[in-house]
Amino acid sequence: MSQWSQVQQLEIKFLEQVDQFYDDNFPMEIRHLLAQWIESQDWEAASNNEAMATILLQNLLIQVDEQLDRVSQEKNLLLIHNLKRIRKLLQGKYHGNPMHIAVIISNCLREERRILAAASMPVQGPLEKSLQNSVVSERQRNVEHKVSAIKNSAQMTDQDVKYLEDLQEEFDFRYKTIQSLEQSDKNSILIKQEMLALQAMLNTLDYKRKEVLSKIGRVIHEIDVLMSNMLTEELLDWKRRQQIACIGGPLHGGLDQLQNCFTLLAESLFQVRRQLEKLDELLTRLTYDGDPIPVQRPQLLEKVNFLLYNLFRNSFVVERQPCMPTHPQRPMVLKTLIQFTVKLRLLIKLPELNYQIRVKATIDNKCNVLRSNRRFILCGTHMKAMNMDESANGSLSVEFRHLQPKEMKSSAGSKGNEGPHMVTEELHSISFETQVCLYGLTINLETSSLPVVMISNVSQLPNAWASIIWYNLSTNDPQNLSFFNNPPAAPLSQLLEVLSWQFSSYVGRGLNSEQLNMLAEKLTGQQVSYNDYQLSWAKFCKEHLPGKSFTFWVWLEAILDLIKKHILPLWIDGYVMGFVSKEKERILLKDKTPGTFLLRFSESNLGGITFTWVDQLENGDVTFHSVEPYNKGRLSALPFADILRDYKVIMADNVPENPLKYLYPDIPKDKAFGKHYSCQPNEVSKPSDGGAKGYVPSVFIPVSKILNDSTDPHSPSDLLPMSPSVYAVLREHLSPTVIETAVCCKLFYT
Repeated sequence: MSQWSQVQQLEIKFLEQVDQFYDDNFPMEIRHLLAQWIESQDWEAASNNEAMATILLQNLLIQVDEQLDRVSQEKNLLLIHNLKRIRKLLQGKYHGNPMHIAVIISNCLREERRILAAASMPVQGPLEKSLQNSVVSERQRNVEHKVSAIKNSAQMTDQDVKYLEDLQEEFDFRYKTIQSLEQSDKNSILIKQEMLALQAMLNTLDYKRKEVLSKIGRVIHEIDVLMSNMLTEELLDWKRRQQIACIGGPLHGGLDQLQNCFTLLAESLFQVRRQLEKLDELLTRLTYDGDPIPVQRPQLLEKVNFLLYNLFRNSFVVERQPCMPTHPQRPMVLKTLIQFTVKLRLLIKLPELNYQIRVKATIDNKCNVLRSNRRFILCGTHMKAMNMDESANGSLSVEFRHLQPKEMKSSAGSKGNEGPHMVTEELHSISFETQVCLYGLTINLETSSLPVVMISNVSQLPNAWASIIWYNLSTNDPQNLSFFNNPPAAPLSQLLEVLSWQFSSYVGRGLNSEQLNMLAEKLTGQQVSYNDYQLSWAKFCKEHLPGKSFTFWVWLEAILDLIKKHILPLWIDGYVMGFVSKEKERILLKDKTPGTFLLRFSESNLGGITFTWVDQLENGDVTFHSVEPYNKGRLSALPFADILRDYKVIMADNVPENPLKYLYPDIPKDKAFGKHYSCQPNEVSKPSDGGAKGYVPSVFIPVSKILNDSTDPHSPSDLLPMSPSVYAVLREHLSPTVIETAVCCKLFYT
C-alpha cells in the first residue's frame, strides 16, 4: 500500500494535520494524482543536487501533462482547469529554483510519515497531551468569539457616530437659520419655541456625545482585556507549539486563526481611531460648557495608539525558524557559509502594507560573551520587503532564502581554547527589524528567531542538534542565550517522548513503550519509574556511557543514521525491534521455536545492527547465537534484507545452513522480508561466467562458523555474517579443505 493510501485512511484529526502543509507550493491534487510516482523518486537527494532537481521538475511536469491528457479524454472540465493552473504555477514558481520544490516535496513526504507514525502510537506523551488539551481549544474559540463581538461593536459605534454627525448638522442648520433672522423676528413666540427646541437638541447632542464616547471606551477596554489575557496566551501557546514542532513534535497550526484575530482587532482599533477623529471634527464645529469630547477624546486616542503599538509589535513573528535546506530535520543548526532559509509574518494583514515594509536581518552576537569570542555576520540578501504574493494563503510575509552566516576572525585568537562541546552549546539568534508607517503612526518592530547553534564542520551537527533539543524541551523562553551556562535537568518522561519524535520525524516510525524503557535504562543505568526522574544535560550528551568511548546521544544519532541510509523500509514495517538489551533478548527468545531471531542495535558498536537466533542442542538445552554487528560500511555493499535471506553458518561437519527461520515472535522470514529482497539467489553470477578482462569474478562471502562445543560462549568474531547464497557454487569449484581454510580467514573469493 502506498504511503498516500495509508494517509487517506487516517482519522480526521490526523487528516487535518496533513491538510496544513499542502498548499499552492505543492498542491494536494498533484500529490493525489501522482502518488506512486512521487513516492518512487528521491526528493531528499534532489534537494541538495540542482541537476537532479532540474530533471525531477521536468519529469514532474511531464507527469502532469500525461494526467492532463487523461482527464481531457474523460472531459472532466474542473480537473482540466485545475491541472492547467497547477502546471503553470509549478513551472513559473520553480523554473529558476528546482531544488526548492524538491525540498518542499521531501518535507511533505517526511511529515506524512511522521503523522502516520504518530497515528500508530497507542498513547500520547505528556508533551503532546499538554499541547492538545481541551482548555486550550476552548480558549481559542473564546478568543475568536470575542474578536468577532468587538468588531461588531466597533461597526455599531460607527452608526452612532454617523447619527451624531447628522444630528449636529441639523442643529447647525437650525441654529444658523435663527442667527440669520432680524432682531425683531427673534422676539417672536415661534422663534422662542425654536430656541427651546434647539436647547433640547443640544441636550440630546450632549447625551449622544457622552454615549458614543462611552461605547468607544468600552470597545477599547474589551480590546485591552483581550490583548492582555487570552490573545497573549494564544500567541505564547503558538510559539511553544512551534518550539515543540521544531524538535520533531506534532505540526503546529493556528497561525492563520491568530492572523485573523490580530487583523480584526487592528481594523477595529483603526475604526475607533477614525471615530475619534470624526469627533474631533465635530468638536471644531460645535462645543459648549461641559462638552465631553475635549476631556475624554485625548485619553481615548492615547489608549488606542498604545494598543496599536503593542498589537503590531506582537504580530511580527518568525513563521518558520532558520533551517538549512540540506538538513530540513535539523532546524536552528546553521553551518558557516551554507545558505539557510527563514520566514517571517506580520499577523496584521492590511492591503495598505503590501510591499511597504522592508525587513532587515542580522545576527545577535551578544551570547555567552564570557565563554567565547566567536562573532558572526550575515552574507547574502539580508533586506527584503514583506508582501502578500509569495505565500499561498496570501499572508503578509517575507522569506529569506539566501542568507549565510560567516564567522569573523577574532583578534584575540582564542579559538583553540574552546572545548568540543563549547561551540555546540553556544547560542545565537537571528534578529529582524522593520518599521511600519500607517495612518500617521510610525511603529518600530523587532523580533528574533529561537536560539541557533553555529557550526563550522558538519561533524558538529549531532551535538549541535542535541543542544537544540535540550533547549526547546526545557524552556519556553525564546531568548535565553546563556542557557548552557547552567543547563537545567529535563523530565525523563518528556525527553523520551522527544526521542521517539526523532525517529517518527526522521525515519518514519516512532518508538513503543518497550523500546523507550530500554533507552530509559541506558540513560539512567537502572530500572526506574521515569515519570518523576530528572535527567542532567551531561548524562544525555557529555558523559560517556559506562565502559564505552561515546555518549548516549552519539550512540543514538548513529542508529538514526543507520536506519535512514540502510534499513529504512524494514524499520518502517516494524520488523526491527532495535532497542532491546542482551538480557531481555534471551528472555524473549528462550521459549521460541529454534530458528526464531530478532534484530537489535549494537550497544557496543556505533551505528551497528545485529541479529540473534535461538537454537536447541541435542540434550535439549537452549543456546543463543549473535552475529557480529553490521555497520554502514558493510551494509553499503550488501542490503540487509539480502543478508537475512542468504545468511548461513557452517558447522564443524561443513554442512551449510541458514539458521534464520522466523522473525520474533513467529513470522516466517520470507513473509517479513520477501518484498525487500533485491534479487534472487540464483541471479548471482558463477565463476564460469567469466570476469572483466579475463579475470575470474569475485564475491564477498562473510561466513559464520559454529564449533561443536556449543557450551563455550561465542564471541562476536566467532559468528561473522555470510551473504549471498553462492555456497552451492563454491562447492562446485572448491574442495571442503579450501572452504575450511577460507572460513578461518573469514573471507571467500571465487
